[in-house]
Amino acid sequence: MLPIDDLLPELLATLESSTTVLLQAPPGAGKTTGVPLALLRSRWAGKQRILMLEPRRIAARAAAAYMARQLGERPGQTVGYRTRLDTKVSRETRLEVVTEGVLTRLIQQEPALDAYAAVVFDEFHERSLQADLGLALVRESQQVLREDLRILVMSATLDTAPLAELLCAPVLTSEGRAYPVEVRYRPAPVNSGVGHKLEHVVAAIREVLSQEPGSVLVFLPGAGEIRRVERMLRPGLAPGTCLAPLYGTLKGDDQDRAIRPAAPGERKVVLATAIAETSLTIEGVRVVIDSGLARRALFDPNSGMQRLTTGRVSKAAADQRKGRAGRTEPGVCYRLWSESEQQGLAPFTAPQILEADLAPVALELAQWGARDPGDLMWLDPPPPANWTQAVKTLQWLGLLDQKGAITDHGRAARELGIHPRLAHMVIRGREMGYPVTAARLAALLGDRDLLGPRAGANISYRLQALAGEYQAPGLDRFRLQGLHRDSQKLLPSLAAKDLDQTAPLGRLLAQAYPDRIARRRRGSHHRYLLSNGRGATLREEDGLGQHEWLVAADLDGRARESLIYLAAELDRTDLEADLAHQLTVTDESQWDEARGTVTAARVKRLGAHVLERTPLAGPKPEQVERALIAAVRERGLQSLPWTDMAHQWCARVRHMHALEPERWPDVSDQALLQRLEIWLGPFLAGVSDWRGLQQVSLLTALESQLEYSRQQLLSTEMPSRLTIPTGESVRLDYMAENGPVLAVKLQALFGWQETPHVASGRIPITVHLLSPAKRPLAITSDLASFWRVGYHEVRKEQRGRYPKHPWPEDPIAAEPKRGTKKMGW
Repeated sequence: MLPIDDLLPELLATLESSTTVLLQAPPGAGKTTGVPLALLRSRWAGKQRILMLEPRRIAARAAAAYMARQLGERPGQTVGYRTRLDTKVSRETRLEVVTEGVLTRLIQQEPALDAYAAVVFDEFHERSLQADLGLALVRESQQVLREDLRILVMSATLDTAPLAELLCAPVLTSEGRAYPVEVRYRPAPVNSGVGHKLEHVVAAIREVLSQEPGSVLVFLPGAGEIRRVERMLRPGLAPGTCLAPLYGTLKGDDQDRAIRPAAPGERKVVLATAIAETSLTIEGVRVVIDSGLARRALFDPNSGMQRLTTGRVSKAAADQRKGRAGRTEPGVCYRLWSESEQQGLAPFTAPQILEADLAPVALELAQWGARDPGDLMWLDPPPPANWTQAVKTLQWLGLLDQKGAITDHGRAARELGIHPRLAHMVIRGREMGYPVTAARLAALLGDRDLLGPRAGANISYRLQALAGEYQAPGLDRFRLQGLHRDSQKLLPSLAAKDLDQTAPLGRLLAQAYPDRIARRRRGSHHRYLLSNGRGATLREEDGLGQHEWLVAADLDGRARESLIYLAAELDRTDLEADLAHQLTVTDESQWDEARGTVTAARVKRLGAHVLERTPLAGPKPEQVERALIAAVRERGLQSLPWTDMAHQWCARVRHMHALEPERWPDVSDQALLQRLEIWLGPFLAGVSDWRGLQQVSLLTALESQLEYSRQQLLSTEMPSRLTIPTGESVRLDYMAENGPVLAVKLQALFGWQETPHVASGRIPITVHLLSPAKRPLAITSDLASFWRVGYHEVRKEQRGRYPKHPWPEDPIAAEPKRGTKKMGW
C-alpha cells in the first residue's frame, strides 16, 4: 500500500470534472507508478492511451518496467516506453512513458493528440526546457483542439501556486512515505581544489563503508568525476562491495545493474549524477553522500555559446537527494558542506528555460505556427535576449525567414530531431556530397566529447575513432555503438556514401557554426578571433594552432577568451565560396590616427573578420562624420575643444536635470558620448580632420540640445552671473565643489542678509568670502548667520592686516564697498 493509493479516488473524481489537475506528492508517495495505472481504469479514458512524460531516459525505462511487472507483463505490452535510443510499444500499449523530445515530436505530428486521453507530466519540479515547452503545446492543444484532453502535472517540490494560477487548476496533495533520515554535515577544507574535493568524497565513502550498513548512493556533478572517484576508490575496497556508476550515457544494462539491489551478501556503492535525484528507487540504499554539486548548461545570448558550469545544488535538490536514503528504511545523509552553507543555498533550481539555448524551441514554435513565445502560456516566459539570439541564429542558417516563419529548409531540419545547427549541417553535407561524414559529425557533436581534452581539439580524431580507425585507451565501446546508431539515423538511406575519402571537415562545421569561424591573431599561434567578435584560444601544444583559419565547434563559453575544445581547419577560399550569402560588402570610413584624418575603404566581412579592404578615393561626408564621432568616442569627451563656458553650461544643465529629470536632458559624460551623433554630428559639416574639429564651437553644439525657450529659461533659473550689492555682475561657478559658488570680496556684500539662490529658490548659492587680497576668509550658505557670528572673528583677525579696508562693527548696516575706505571712515 502506497500513500498515493489513498488519494487516487479523489484524483480520479477530480479529473471527471476538471480537465487539468496539479498533484503534489513528496518522494516515496508512489505517484510515478501508481497514478498512471489508475488513470487507465478511469471512465473518461475509454480505449484511448495515457501519455506520461518522464524527463530522464533511465527513469522512463525503469518506471515502465516496474508498471509492466505490476501487471504481470513485459514492457511493450500494456505499458511501453519511447526514448531517443530505444522504443518498446505495440498495438496493445495503452500507457506510454516517453522522454522529452518524444512528446514534442508526437504533438507536432498530431496536434490534437486524438489517440490519447491524458498527458501526464511527471517530476515537473525539474523544470526542464522540453517539459515547459511540452506543457505549453499540450495546453494550447487542449484549449483549441481537445477540450476533453486531460492534463495532469505531478511534482514533488515545486511551488504549485504560480502553476495552479496559470492553468486555473485545482491542487491535490498526497502524503509521502519517507523514513527518517539523519543529516550529517562534513564540509571540505576551505578553498580546496577539485582534486581535494574528490579526495574528500572518497574519504567520506570510506568512512561510511566502515561505520554504516547498507548500500550507498553518492551524488557527483558529472561522469568525469564519477570515473575519477571510481579509480581512487577501487584500491583497498573491501570484498563484497560493488561499485556501480550511474549516468545518462551509460548503456541500459549498466544502468539497470546500478538500480537493482545488491546481490545477497554484497553491498553496493552507486556513483551517480543528478539523474538519481528523482523517480528512481535504488533498493537497499540507506546512506546518501551528497557532494552538493550539479552541472548545468548556461547559454550566453551575447556570444551565442553555451558552457557547462559546476555549481551548488538548490535546497530543493538537496532535499530530493536526502530523500533517496529514506525510501525503504531509516537512513543517513552526509552533506559535504557546512550548515551555514546550507542556509545560503537557493530555494529551487532555476528553470532551464531561463538559462538554455532556445534555438530548438524557436524552431519548434515556428513549426507550431507561433512566431512569438507570447502566443503560448508559460510558467516562465523565455528571456527576450535568449529568444532574439535563437531567432537570429535560425535566420542566419535559413531555417526561418526574415519574418520568423519556418522555411522548407527549416521543416526538413526539424524532422531530423537534432539541434538546428547540426541539422542544417547534415542537410548541407548531403548537398556537398558528404552525407556520411556530416551525419557522423552531428552524432559526435550531439554528445559529450568522445576522447576528452587530452586528445587535442582536432575533431578528425573523433571521426577516426567512430570509424574504428583510431584506438584510444579507455574508449567506451557502448558509446561508439550508440553514436554509430545515431549517425545511421541521419543518413538519407543506408546506401548513402561520401563523394570521396577526403571529406572537408572545416567546410561542414562552418555550415553549423558560421558565427564561430576563427582566425588566428597576428603574432600568436594559439589565440584566435571568432566571427561573432569573441576571443578564443587553443591549448599551446595543440597542433591545430598552425592553421590560420579554424571552425570552433565546441568551446567553454568563457566571457573573454573561450577555450576551444573541438575544431577543424578551414581554407579561406572554401569559406568565401560556401558562406558567400553571409558575407557583407560595405563602404566604411575609419579614423587614421597617424594622419589625423579620415580614410575610406570598401570592406568585405564575415562577421568580425575583415576578408578584404579596398581603399576608396575619398570618403563621403556622412562617412567622415561617423569616423570623427568614433574617434571622439575612442579618445573621450576631454578631446573636444572645451571652454570654461562650455563646462559651466553643462554643469548648469546637470543641476536642472537633477531637479527635473523629465524636462531637462542628461548631459553627463556618458550621456553626451552616447548622443554624439545628435548634438555634435550636425556641427561637423565641412570638417575633414582633427584640426578642423578643434575649430567647432562646442558651446553652440551643446546648446543645440535645448530649444530657444528652454535656453532662456536656463538663463533665468541658472544664471551664469549674479549682481551683488555693489552693482557688479559676478560670475557664478557651477563646476566648483558644492556649487554653484559665488566668490567675492567680503566688503562687497555688506548689508546683504539673504543668502542668494538659483532655480527659483531651490538651490542655495555657496558664498566664498574673500580678503582684499582675494584669499578665502569664510565659506557660508547662510549670510545672516555669518554676519552675526563668524564675521566678528574674521574682523578681529583681518582689520590689522588690511587697515585701508572697512571693517565696520555692524556689517549689516554698512554700505558695500569695492575698494578701500574713504578718508574719515
